[in-house]
Amino acid sequence: SPKPGPYVKEMNDAATFYTNRVLKDYKNSDTRHVDWVKSYLNIWSELQAYIKEHHTTGLTWSKTGPVASAMSMRSVLTSGSCLSPPPPPPPPPGPPPIFDTETTKDEGTASRSALFAQLNQGEAITKGLRHVSDDQKTHKNPSLRAQGPSVRSPTKSHTPSPTSPKNSPQQNHAPVLELEGKKWRVEYQEDRNDLVINNTELKQVAYIFKCNKSTLQIKGKINSITIDNCKKFGLVFDNVVGIVEVINSRDIQIQVMGKVPTISINKTEGCHIYLSEESLDCEIVSAKSSEMNILIPQDGDYKEFPVPEQFKTAWDGSKLVTEPAEIVG
Repeated sequence: SPKPGPYVKEMNDAATFYTNRVLKDYKNSDTRHVDWVKSYLNIWSELQAYIKEHHTTGLTWSKTGPVASAMSMRSVLTSGSCLSPPPPPPPPPGPPPIFDTETTKDEGTASRSALFAQLNQGEAITKGLRHVSDDQKTHKNPSLRAQGPSVRSPTKSHTPSPTSPKNSPQQNHAPVLELEGKKWRVEYQEDRNDLVINNTELKQVAYIFKCNKSTLQIKGKINSITIDNCKKFGLVFDNVVGIVEVINSRDIQIQVMGKVPTISINKTEGCHIYLSEESLDCEIVSAKSSEMNILIPQDGDYKEFPVPEQFKTAWDGSKLVTEPAEIVG
């Protein structure tokens, strides 16, 4: 107790919170972490399916099979059906290469001696220089400057780079709309206005990533919803018991049909939120965002109220007091 199948499912659910954080942090930076999370969660799913098929109530052993002994184990190891023994270890590396250090040392010593001999000449070091007359100096003879071709600076390379990041082809991803454990994944949807999630549960969450020009409807009651890196995206949902979060997005429209306690908007340009009569007590938390509007139902229609983007702060003698700046229309 508990049975192995439900216990494995509990462990899978317990890891979902941390794996979601890994997916969120490395979604666009390192796909190795994303692949690792998918493989890790797949281990739990496959293990649970195996337990349901073979060991529902725990490990079971055959009561009528032969008893294992040392001779039987030796015969199994020497049989042809057994895996082949591992290959022998590689031979040790050979001796390190021999460098002619004496020759290198002699050459370095000779070059340093010649350098010091030239420096020790003092004023006599300029005896080998050739005198240049005024008619051979370019700064005193403009005709010499006109004759010589322009020489590019050797420090600047004018050859185009063989590979430019602007010319790299954009990677296309397959659209995703699936349930992984307790997480609904809605990713890379383009020009889809018929996306619907049914049969939701209270413990489930929804993660919407890089969906453009699309609309999603979530029916039922769900724990939380996250919209990340989406453009021109519409969301309609019934009830959320946790939080609806919008991150790094643009032109987002959200319509609440039931209740939601908190909506968070971060680093987003353009966000319209349509509240219902039941969700008028919702708290809107925003940071580093612009063009935010809350639409309140009044007399069968919606009245639009802008969320302040500018604030003024003053010292009242004991603390800082911050108030939203008045919007001049």
